Amino acid sequence: MRTAIVFLAALAALFAQNFADIRPSPQQIGWQELEIGVLVHFGPNTFMDREWGDGTADPAVFDPNQLDAEQWVRAAKAAGARYLILVAKHHDGFCLWPSRHTDYSVKRSPWKQGKGDVVGEVEQACRRHGLAFGIYLSPWDRHDPRYADNRKYDDYYAAQMTELATRYGPLVEFWLDGAGSEGHVYDFVRYVRTMRTYQPNALLFASLDFMPYGDIRWVGNESGSAPEENWNVVDNYGILRWRPAEADTPLRRGHWFWHPNSEKRLKSLEELMEIYHKTVGRGAQLVLGIAPDNRGLLPEADVKRLEEFGAEVRRLYGTPLPPSGRSGDVVHFSTPRRLDRVVLQEDLAHGQMVRRFRVEARVADQWVEVSRGTTIGHKRILVFEPVTATGVRVAVEAAMGAVHLKPLAVYHGGR
Repeated sequence: MRTAIVFLAALAALFAQNFADIRPSPQQIGWQELEIGVLVHFGPNTFMDREWGDGTADPAVFDPNQLDAEQWVRAAKAAGARYLILVAKHHDGFCLWPSRHTDYSVKRSPWKQGKGDVVGEVEQACRRHGLAFGIYLSPWDRHDPRYADNRKYDDYYAAQMTELATRYGPLVEFWLDGAGSEGHVYDFVRYVRTMRTYQPNALLFASLDFMPYGDIRWVGNESGSAPEENWNVVDNYGILRWRPAEADTPLRRGHWFWHPNSEKRLKSLEELMEIYHKTVGRGAQLVLGIAPDNRGLLPEADVKRLEEFGAEVRRLYGTPLPPSGRSGDVVHFSTPRRLDRVVLQEDLAHGQMVRRFRVEARVADQWVEVSRGTTIGHKRILVFEPVTATGVRVAVEAAMGAVHLKPLAVYHGGR
């Protein structure tokens, strides 16, 4: 008996997980390097001045006369987005592709005499402009009567997943939004198996409390703000998993779909930059919600704001100050340089280790602390009062294990 207890204890120790040992997959590393994406909401709600469709809208309302997926993708790219997620089916159940498994789709709309395919047009535009393509398929369905039967609806949902996973090329991400799904029992194991079968490299997004098997987690709000201490590894159902945070926020405050006369809700450039610093600048992914109008075009004001945002990010972080030399985690300048921000990154192939750090600048031959923080992860942006310095260094004060930092980058954002 004693031998058996010792054996079981040794076996438990063998399989015990250590936070510092968890590593991301190559696909997760590649996804985190994308940093900025967009989430496109478009459907019957667009034509009915609604955010939440109830599944009763006549497909005839969907009739954009100028739909231009190229315009959407160009605007996203101008904002600095490297991937696009299209809402192929929202909670109202209306499908933006001609699904074989329901008539509630574009094939029953007057748009292109029922022969159109929004998913196909957006996917092709993304490929032409070099954006990775992802799909959002709402598990909640307020139209289809099969939703009342768990087994029948799982068959339906898995069939639609298969359609989308086999018709539109490689997917970078697949969204499962948990809104409105309380009380419904989903076969998540089947969903994951379906996606892994046809899209083994696609990453599955869901909130932690909705689906335990995902690759990406919701940040927990729609304001575009990640916590200052942001870990990629989470303890979910007693299992440690690498599950980085994605922070989604609409370009127009409170509106995922387009609504008439809502231009005043368009977020300012200053708001977008604050969001950028609180998401990408804290190691999370930023996803901006964009919404074509009832013409099928992004409003001109939205396009302009996206362009302004992308230009400002490039202005601030496009080109770091060139150092005269480096030694370890220290950057040297041959002459004093004006600077006000630093970008730090961990090499995630070795995991996320930093728990606490500080940044110092060499001012008048003295090392002065200019900023400090907790986690670093994929990226950490520190903005501080401008100083004139001949060097910058980062000092790790606490870590989970051996730290592997990428070369730090120093910038001056002042005009």
